[in-house]
Formats: sequence, C-alpha cells, structure tokens
Amino acid sequence: MVRGWGSFALVTVLVAGVASSAAAGEASSKAKVKRTVKEAAKTGGHAARDGALTFGRTTRDFFKGGGAAAKRTWKANAAQTKENARAGGRATRRAAKGE
Repeated sequence: MVRGWGSFALVTVLVAGVASSAAAGEASSKAKVKRTVKEAAKTGGHAARDGALTFGRTTRDFFKGGGAAAKRTWKANAAQTKENARAGGRATRRAAKGE
C-alpha cells in the first residue's frame, strides 16, 4: 500500500511540474508575441512617419529648387526610409526569436 501511494505522489508531482512548465511556456510565448507585435508596429509607424516627411521635404524642395532638387531629396529620404525599415525588420525578427 505504501508503494502505491508513493507512485501516486510521484505522478502527482510530475503532472504538476508539466502543468507549471506549460503555463510558463505559454506566458513566455505570449510575451514573445507581444514584443514582436510591438516591434512590428514601431517599424510600420516609423515607415509612415518617414513617408510623410519625405513627401513634405520633396514638395518643399520642388518649390524652392525645382525638379532636380526634389528628385535628390526624394532619393536621399527614400534611402533613409529603407535603412530604417531594414533596422526595424531586424528588431522584429530578434523579438520573434526571443532575443
């Protein structure tokens, strides 16, 4: 009879351990998803901001310096937007991996 209770206690401890590790894994997974979504939203927000700034600066330079100045401004700002988007993508991937 003692042997039976010992087995029962061992199984109970194992089940409790598995349940708590599953709950911890789920919490960790939810935190990872939350960080990933946050990074992705920041990347999207920065892209929208950069696009608006690019449009405004290009329009300004078109009226101040003509088409050639506007084209230079557009290309320079587009390169900066692209760099920011790539950095945001890297940050999002790191968050998705849990780093």
